[in-house]
Amino acid sequence: MKTAAAFGIPLAIWLAPLPIDGAMQTAVAISAFLIIAWMTELMEYAVTGLMGLMLFWLFEVAEPQVVFSGFVNDTSWFLVGAMLIGAMATKSGLPQRIGNFVISRIGVTYSRIVLGLIIIDLLLTFVVPSGAAVLVIMASLALAVMKLFDAGKGSNIGRGLFVMLTYVTGIFNKMIIAGSASIMARGMIEQAGVTVSYGFWFAAFLPTILVTVVAAWWFTLKMFPPEASSLVDRSEQVKAHFRTTQPWTPLSVKSALLCGVVLLLWMTDGLHGVSPAIIAFAVGLFALLPFVDVLDEKDFRSINLLPFFFTAAAIGMGEVLETTGALRILTDNFIGGLEPWLAERTLATAVLYWGGFFYHFVTASELSMLATSMPILMEFSRANGLDPLFIGLVWAFSSGGKLFAYQSAVLVLGYAYGYFRHTDLIKIGLFLTVVDFAVVWLSAVFYWPLLGL
Repeated sequence: MKTAAAFGIPLAIWLAPLPIDGAMQTAVAISAFLIIAWMTELMEYAVTGLMGLMLFWLFEVAEPQVVFSGFVNDTSWFLVGAMLIGAMATKSGLPQRIGNFVISRIGVTYSRIVLGLIIIDLLLTFVVPSGAAVLVIMASLALAVMKLFDAGKGSNIGRGLFVMLTYVTGIFNKMIIAGSASIMARGMIEQAGVTVSYGFWFAAFLPTILVTVVAAWWFTLKMFPPEASSLVDRSEQVKAHFRTTQPWTPLSVKSALLCGVVLLLWMTDGLHGVSPAIIAFAVGLFALLPFVDVLDEKDFRSINLLPFFFTAAAIGMGEVLETTGALRILTDNFIGGLEPWLAERTLATAVLYWGGFFYHFVTASELSMLATSMPILMEFSRANGLDPLFIGLVWAFSSGGKLFAYQSAVLVLGYAYGYFRHTDLIKIGLFLTVVDFAVVWLSAVFYWPLLGL
């Protein structure tokens, strides 16, 4: 069925006697193929994207420099650089050291351990720019906690820890430019001619980060009361589980220093003006130099380049649609009626947030949700004199609110561990989606203007 839709609908658009330019009609047909294939997960995202670029090129819809513009866009290279930084973070032992630092100071009651795990998850988001990688690390810590509490599958401790960690891992990297979705959203906002710094993005969502930490902690304790509440009599055993045995070798010291330099430069990019993509890519390549000897050939080969190709393809599709004028048609016909709702910020925030939340139901993942909608929204913003940065920030963050595992690879991974039910995911999804909406709405109306937005 989905194969028929992915090929049949674009073919019908291509052959239909539409009163538009031939190149424009072909661009719309190929883009329809991409959008449907991404939404239905017909093929791997990168493969679908590259096939679409090949069709744009084959039918000479636009010049090659337009079709493949995504490959020279800094957003695509930000992903490669971020993956190199993640490899450095792993070699430095930072994830284990962060866990040890937090748990050794926060306490050994169940309540404090839950709070500590949420804080560790947040801190890892800065240095491990992959939601799946962060969740794998956090799952190992959660299993250690369960073992200490003698909790197994089906226990409140197991359900609470895994559903909470799965959800916050997927949402923290929308508040920080750390995951594929936020990196791609930032690139598409900048395509609209607006510069978005790493530091500004973090500052804009800082209130949401703080409230989410507290809300996720409260929800876990309230909805999943533990079978045992304290490990005070085994405090040394708890700390030993989190204590890293990895010594500070020259390699780990260099890796940690380079990660620290990257984070510092990212957080201050609004001051020095150097693109976060250049910072990540430059430091990542610097780590590969023989006299630095932090990363090696094996590390470079292990990088997953599929997100790079997907992001480049999504950006290229947007450029082709804009160049041919097809994006204007899509804008006028699909979201033109939104203009009255987006003129006033208090209403626009609600329309964008909940519009993105419900639109996400029909897309296979947050990546396809953003890839199929952000270019149109950015063009709409420019054409109607609206602020692309405001609209882009709210819409990008709306991709974080989810109820079902199919909406994110991180949720699928967390659910696959088998420690929580789909109803648990719906409960925490509903709760944090509403809480985060309230904070984002208040931020957009009262706080963002103080940042100049």
